[in-house]
Amino acid sequence: MQQLNEIIATATRRIEAHFFNLPVDGGGPVYRERVYCYELYHQLRIQWPTQDQTDFVLNGEVDKRGHPILHRLGADMSIPDLLVHVPGYMGRNHAVIEVKPGDNAAKNPRGIAKDLATLSVFQTDVGYERGVYLFYGSYPERIVREIADRLEVRPRVEVWLHHEPGQSAALVDVIGD
Repeated sequence: MQQLNEIIATATRRIEAHFFNLPVDGGGPVYRERVYCYELYHQLRIQWPTQDQTDFVLNGEVDKRGHPILHRLGADMSIPDLLVHVPGYMGRNHAVIEVKPGDNAAKNPRGIAKDLATLSVFQTDVGYERGVYLFYGSYPERIVREIADRLEVRPRVEVWLHHEPGQSAALVDVIGD
């Protein structure tokens, strides 16, 4: 799906500040991954091509528990943030996307390891063409690279950064083969 990069860039540019960094009464704003992801999904859907333009579908947080094929592959316990695929047909899996606020991710290396493992498994074993790791706010490059270097199986993972509201996310790094 060649237009995915432009769809991501346009959608992220349209995410407003209160979805990016949630205001809190009585305190400072905080990064909340679910708030950002729901708005990202909404903005992606607005940009999504019609069915006559592509057969790929955008799905959010598809729970794979109990999926017969993924169970055999050992990938049924993962719940990626977003999938670009043709539901019901394992031969048309385009992109698996994980999203993290960079500041929070830097404090939680286990979350980064889990996400990188999910991106790896979905590409290596499930057949997704692309693995996209979208950070917003900042990109904890040193930590991500250290964890990625320890993974045994590591296909190519695109790292995108959505630095601030009103700007488009951009590809900033590629990890792996």
